[in-house]
Amino acid sequence: MKKLSLIAAALLLAGVAEALACTNILVGKKASADGSVLCTYNCDTFGYSGWLTQSPAGRHEPGEKIAIRNFWHPGEIKGYVDQVEYTYNVIGYMNEHQLTIVETTFGGREELVNLEGILGYDNVMQLALQRCRTAREAILEMGRLLDEYGYCDSGETFSVCDPNEAWIMELIGKGPGRKGAVWAAIRIPDDALCAHANQSRIRKIPFKDKENCLYSKDVVSFAREMGFFSGKDTDFSFREAYCPFDFQHMRLCEPRVWSIFRHHTDPAYMDSFLPYLNGQFDVCDELPLWIKPDQPVTLQEVMADMRDHFEGSPLDMTVDVMAGPWSSPIRPRAKSFTSEGRQYFRERPVSTQQAGFAVVAQMRSWLPDAVGGVYWFNCDDPSMIAYVPVYCGVTEIPSAFAAEHNRDGVFDEGGAYWLCNWVSNMVYPRWSALMPTLLEARKELESAFQADQAAVEAAVSALTPGECTAFLNARTAGYTRQMMTRWSRLARELIVRFNDQPGTYDQPFWDAVARDTGDRYLVK
Repeated sequence: MKKLSLIAAALLLAGVAEALACTNILVGKKASADGSVLCTYNCDTFGYSGWLTQSPAGRHEPGEKIAIRNFWHPGEIKGYVDQVEYTYNVIGYMNEHQLTIVETTFGGREELVNLEGILGYDNVMQLALQRCRTAREAILEMGRLLDEYGYCDSGETFSVCDPNEAWIMELIGKGPGRKGAVWAAIRIPDDALCAHANQSRIRKIPFKDKENCLYSKDVVSFAREMGFFSGKDTDFSFREAYCPFDFQHMRLCEPRVWSIFRHHTDPAYMDSFLPYLNGQFDVCDELPLWIKPDQPVTLQEVMADMRDHFEGSPLDMTVDVMAGPWSSPIRPRAKSFTSEGRQYFRERPVSTQQAGFAVVAQMRSWLPDAVGGVYWFNCDDPSMIAYVPVYCGVTEIPSAFAAEHNRDGVFDEGGAYWLCNWVSNMVYPRWSALMPTLLEARKELESAFQADQAAVEAAVSALTPGECTAFLNARTAGYTRQMMTRWSRLARELIVRFNDQPGTYDQPFWDAVARDTGDRYLVK
């Protein structure tokens, strides 16, 4: 049994390494243009089709239990957790009080995976969303749940946000035979922007700042016990203790954070961290945990951040030979390749084709929760979709976002994942030729959705709670139908307008052909 458990743990960690999945941004309420707290999530895993989930509010009987299912194999029940008296309505990863919890996986030390634990990262996120109203409450509840029921995944970074506060939380298990997890959480200053992307980001922990820092009581002592750390508490670093990394892991993760920060502060300052991204750790060995943006950050800018392929930076993916004849930032699956006996990596951007779904969560303290929390959502690669507003007060999932229309391996034109992928996979191979047409459709939809929000907020103020729920259900369903109709028309427009590859390759490709072939094609 022990041998089988070790094999399973190795497979789990191999999957983490292959995926290097997901990117989050957190924006404090004084850093955003309108006072919103903003939080984003690209959920990226090869072969994972995305959909929108919902857990209804409800009262529960004493002694009721919750079956905890394996996220990747829902038929497998890992154990049972005691239910609470009342649970909140949850749409995706935002609940009816606008509390939002999203994640990225950093992996960390392999020996700290405990497959005997009941709760995985998704389980603990959903339980906290069902039970908690604020970010602080959720962080403490996540720690308590893991102490009681055990944690079975590898290292994880969470964004835990409510309409007033944004927190980054990191945790990792304690290894076979030991329940619980060690963790630390730090509040992002209200005037700051933070990001994380599959690499542990918390180093020094301000233990004395009880207002802005939470942590497990054994976060340092456990590291000492395991031989991961031997210094003073003031010198302790969560990253160094629990997620020592190599060049490849860092290089596929930290550039995403660097590029996001580069959008919102002096690019020359961020370019001073390029030695770190190039593995010169003796020159620089970290990025800042957060930055103070030069200008207030808008919802639209955060959406653009999540569509990034390093455009306009020294890592721009549209300009080298791998971009091909149509200057595409899309790369096939393998994250590395070899040539003449040497191994090379390929850039891993924020926006990538393996995304199952993408989210920009908007939380606004001055509005009623039902309409103040907007879960801007769609399935597939964020650079290829229009974000659709889904209100945290809805109690019904639009048909196009429902699981039954978005299953792996079964094409369904009524599912947002499959319709969006149909369009995306036409555009990817001929990026520079087809992408402008997609951008027109995306701008048309998102501009209309965003322009409509003031009217929705005004309408809700005059409604009873029941009327409000019905109104927001209908509005969200209408936006989703509008997106599906426009994207279906876009798919047909692309095949008609660009049938048989009209147009020509981009000039850099022709220049490369001339250099590579010499006089072979020279007109004489």
